[in-house]
Amino acid sequence: MSLQAVSAVSNSSLLQPGFSLLNFDGHVFFFGQKGWPKRSCPTGVFLLEIKQNELKMKPAAFSKDSCYLPPLRYPALCTLRSNAESDEYQYVIHGGKTPNNDLSDKIYIMSLVSKNSKKTTFQCIEKDLGGDVPEARYGHTINVVHSQGKSISVIFGGRSYTPLAQRTTEKWNSVVDCLPSVFLIDFEFGCCTSYILPELQDGLSFHVSVARNDTIYILGGHSLQNNTRSPSLYKLKVDLPLGSPAVTCTVLPGGISVSSAIVTQTGDTEFVLVGGYQSDNQKRLVCNSIVLEDNKIEIVERASPDWTPDIKHCRMWFGCDMGKGSVLLGIPGANKQLISDANYFYILRCKGAEEDKEEELTAQVCSQTSTEDPGDSTPFEDSEEFCFSAEANSFDVDDTDTYNEDDEEDESETGYWITCSASCNIDINTWVPFYSTELNKPAMILCSSGAGHWVHAQCMDLSESMLLHLSEANVKYFCNEHVDLNKGLQTPKKVMRLKKQPMKPLRKKTTMKLTTPTKKSFLRRLFE
Repeated sequence: MSLQAVSAVSNSSLLQPGFSLLNFDGHVFFFGQKGWPKRSCPTGVFLLEIKQNELKMKPAAFSKDSCYLPPLRYPALCTLRSNAESDEYQYVIHGGKTPNNDLSDKIYIMSLVSKNSKKTTFQCIEKDLGGDVPEARYGHTINVVHSQGKSISVIFGGRSYTPLAQRTTEKWNSVVDCLPSVFLIDFEFGCCTSYILPELQDGLSFHVSVARNDTIYILGGHSLQNNTRSPSLYKLKVDLPLGSPAVTCTVLPGGISVSSAIVTQTGDTEFVLVGGYQSDNQKRLVCNSIVLEDNKIEIVERASPDWTPDIKHCRMWFGCDMGKGSVLLGIPGANKQLISDANYFYILRCKGAEEDKEEELTAQVCSQTSTEDPGDSTPFEDSEEFCFSAEANSFDVDDTDTYNEDDEEDESETGYWITCSASCNIDINTWVPFYSTELNKPAMILCSSGAGHWVHAQCMDLSESMLLHLSEANVKYFCNEHVDLNKGLQTPKKVMRLKKQPMKPLRKKTTMKLTTPTKKSFLRRLFE
């Protein structure tokens, strides 16, 4: 096993723990960046290039019939094939956190439409599900099993927010383990079914799952309720007859007490487990080989690489499978770098030089290598890792159109492409300017209800004159959903204009001419 340092370029601040990566035709794409997507890459999906030991990114596009994919961090994802021998595959993405720390319960299917040296285009479709739909969560796993010519997806584990009825002001955003239910999802018919198995008593998250044919092996994981890392090894077997599916669970000996571990495939039936944590205050520096055979799994310890002093003494680490026996590891840069969010990266190669050749991956690996946010769990459980699924040296793309974060504006963290309300109809792929002040993003306005949230002005049916008035006036605004709860404070506030009484016109002074009587007329009237 060999360890090689990799330099990060100036835009490495986007490469934070929590990324997910997809491997299409030997090329690695990742999404789930820290913060909302910016103008240079509104999809939030990038091609990851490693050239001359430097990490670089190139924006990818979505087709016109795609839905919007938010930058979800630490969701569950896996490949979806029509059958176990098929070369064509898609990616299934479920759950995860948005930059607003909202949890997603949606499920997306991503497929590659076209790719050339200048542009890569994906199609992203949101699947509608019915039945026992899994609640919003993160830190879980999803796998696809094949049985009797059919395939089905399996979701297990993860964490979610405390139910609203149980929340308190002090622990409003606290998280709990999801119930240890097993969910089967049939994408052909869009239905979900949940199973409660007596062997699964405690919720798990940030575990490792490896699927082969009709069997899933679940290894390690962390339980918030007990603050333990499970030493159990679970074997889930899914049978897909003509009727209802049958799910059985068996507890096997020989498990490993570890969370946030990383699995990479080195052979047809052989895998290597690296990284993770064996306790709250100790990283796990030991490596293991995992061998899968028919209805059997074997886990043995193997030689570890020469870890650098930085890796040995760092507080946390993260990383994931790059495919074909390679793993990308990251450690925090701390105060050693000018960029506070920057990390150090290493490539760990688990195969020998004679074995380092392209192989067909016959088993599916779904490694959930994210852990909890700082403050939500134990100190080491804040290493929200991200998954790499291809070799580092498999890129030969020109440097043209490489994404450079320094060219971006510092846009609001709220994002312009959120679903602002129940009636929101703003789509990143179909949006056109509505107001004369708009150029390449929709106009937004802050609703002052509660802690405040951003809404699209167009969704609120605001006229352009009113939008300009609200942007200039120092007044509170309440969106259509909260205006009834804040009557008297809504904007525009009705102002009663005082009617000015018109001034009465001044009357002209009438001057009476008083003629002085003459002396003659006076004497006449006197003697009459």
